[in-house]
Amino acid sequence: MSASPIICLGQQPCGIFPRRFLYAKLKTARRLQAEIGGEIVFFYHDSDHDPRETKVILRHRMLGDVAHFNFEFDNKIQQKYSPLYLKRVAPDWSARIAQALPEYVDPWLADIVATTTAPNVADFCLEMYRRMGLLDGIRIARSSDPEFRRAACEIADFFVDVPYEGEIVRARFRDGKLLLHKGGDSYVELPPQAFSRDQISPARDSRLSWMQSVVHCTHYVSGASEQQYLRKEDAPEIIYVEREPIERSDEAYTELSA
Repeated sequence: MSASPIICLGQQPCGIFPRRFLYAKLKTARRLQAEIGGEIVFFYHDSDHDPRETKVILRHRMLGDVAHFNFEFDNKIQQKYSPLYLKRVAPDWSARIAQALPEYVDPWLADIVATTTAPNVADFCLEMYRRMGLLDGIRIARSSDPEFRRAACEIADFFVDVPYEGEIVRARFRDGKLLLHKGGDSYVELPPQAFSRDQISPARDSRLSWMQSVVHCTHYVSGASEQQYLRKEDAPEIIYVEREPIERSDEAYTELSA
C-alpha cells in the first residue's frame, strides 16, 4: 500500500470532447483528492482499437438536435484494427470539422479543435482534454507507452501490436494464434511471428491487474457498468469508488467557459 493515496481512473480516448462520464470520473477523483490528498493518475488506455470509442454526440445549440462526430481514417484496415495511438488523423480533418462545430459548441472550443495538430487519434484527444483544462495536475499513464508495457506484469489474456498489410494492427493472441476479429464468429488469422512485451496490451478482463502492477493505486474511480465487469479479486487492495452520476452520460462534455 502506498504511503500517500493514488487515485486512479481509466478510460480509452473518447472523442474530441470527452464524454460526460469521463468528466464525472475526473470530478469524482478531484473531490476524493480534496478529501484524502494524494495524486490523481489517469490511466489512458490508448491501446484500444475500437473506432466507436472516439465518436462524440453533440446537441445543436439552438434546436437541440443530436449529431454524431468522429475522426476520419486513412483506410479500412487502420479504422477497424489499428490501435487508437496509431490511427492517423487526416491533415485537414480538424479544420474541416471545426467549421461545423460552432452550431454545437462555443466558438472557442471549435477554435481549439481547429488548432490542435496531433498526428494520431489518441494524441489528438489527449491534447484536447489538456487544452480544455480538464487534466491540470493529473499524471497520465498510457497503455501504449513501451516503458509502461515493459514494467507491467505478465498476463495470459492480451492483444499484440503487429504489422499487417502496411499498417500496425491490434491482434488478439489466443491459443498461440494472432487473430483479427472480422465480426460474429469470423476471424483473420495472421502469420505466426515473434513479439515482445513492448507490443502487448491487455484485454478487458486482464486490464485491471496489468494496470495495477504499474500504477499501484489505492483508489479506483469507475462507472456503474465498469464496476460490473472489473475483476476486483485481481486487485483486492484497491478501494473502488463509483463515479458521481451525470445526465446524458454518453454525450460529449462541453460545458466549459473560455
